[in-house]
Amino acid sequence: MSTEPLPDDEPRRAGPPPPPPRGFDPSALFVVLDGLRRVAPREVQGQLTDLIREFLLTLRSLIDWYLERLDRPRREPEVEDIPID
Repeated sequence: MSTEPLPDDEPRRAGPPPPPPRGFDPSALFVVLDGLRRVAPREVQGQLTDLIREFLLTLRSLIDWYLERLDRPRREPEVEDIPID
């Protein structure tokens, strides 16, 4: 018997790990919410679906508000001259 390692037994060296994603990725949250909806009892599924819908509408409103805020020009701060006696 030979004790030499076969080429397939050699540890493989992977490159550096990928960089972390930039920004927020909501896909994992949506997978969890969908999983919760699917495992819920039938009596609760409708309520949970309504809750998820309300959450998504709230998230959409928040995104719309933020985008509108980005489109507005920045306001200059109001400065008042105070006379010094």
